[in-house]
Amino acid sequence: MKGLRVTVLSGAYAVCRLPAEAPLPEWVGVSRRAELISITRTSEELSILLPEEHVPVDVQCERGLRAIKLLGPLPFETVGILAGLAHALASSGIAIFAVSTYDTDYILVKASDLASALEALGRGGCEIVELRASR
Repeated sequence: MKGLRVTVLSGAYAVCRLPAEAPLPEWVGVSRRAELISITRTSEELSILLPEEHVPVDVQCERGLRAIKLLGPLPFETVGILAGLAHALASSGIAIFAVSTYDTDYILVKASDLASALEALGRGGCEIVELRASR
């Protein structure tokens, strides 16, 4: 993991679960300017990751997550990056929710595990980069 750079996105996130056939909720559109939104539909569910401030209280979700972004872009042919990050965190007893995009990977951890996660990644050779204020 030497040479990898990670940063923490601002704010708390939630991963929501809706029925597979559910339409995309209106509250997803409110967060269009968020640093990270991920929408995944399978035959079993509709999963939506977004800032938790936009999620209604009655929606089934896991709240209180913090997002760690691997600064990319990363070439598609790069092998083992996410596995290395996951191993470092698993070795410290930290559960993750991983999301990948075309350019990079994101790892979400419980807010209470964020400091420990950053320590584990630092021990593994990652550089922790502080982002400047956005917008």
